Amino acid sequence: MALFGGSRDICLFNTINKELINDIIQTEVGYYKFVLEKTVANVYGESEGKMYYEPVRIACLIDRNDQEWSSDDFGMDVDQIVDFGFLKKQLKDINLVPQVGDILLFRNNFYEVDGTIENQILYGKDPDYAISTGTTDFGNSHSIVVSTHMSKIEKLNLIPLRGGKYPTTTKITDGTANSQSTSGGSSIYNE
Repeated sequence: MALFGGSRDICLFNTINKELINDIIQTEVGYYKFVLEKTVANVYGESEGKMYYEPVRIACLIDRNDQEWSSDDFGMDVDQIVDFGFLKKQLKDINLVPQVGDILLFRNNFYEVDGTIENQILYGKDPDYAISTGTTDFGNSHSIVVSTHMSKIEKLNLIPLRGGKYPTTTKITDGTANSQSTSGGSSIYNE
């Protein structure tokens, strides 16, 4: 049985980090969840217009690389790799599971998710993957880092608006992703 990393320690750690990210750093992004079920594909599995849920505003930490410029026959192009770090507990609260193909809006630029990294484990234990029953109440998987690249607006069929307003997308009303209530719905997260 572990001495440190119990539920009280994890609760304190989560509370301090939530306050730090939401109240002190205050960097928010718009998260567009990709809707695979509503996206129409052709015979080759390609789609001309991807469907996204309305954006969810969520606080995060951001690690930006420098912009890289390239030139080809079609002119100049810019690319940027950005990592967005989210608290796993906040994602669980809104039932948001980051996946490849989702879009993030930050500083009027759109970033497409390339992959997710979930390897920040507190006290070296993750209760979701505990082998012995004595460690199920210790440790925690703390954060999810989303690796992205800058995406072209033309590809997304979205139009960014200046003045702090998010662009509108095709609204899906019969989906359950990003719902504020998790009661009655299934979640991939183990409670």
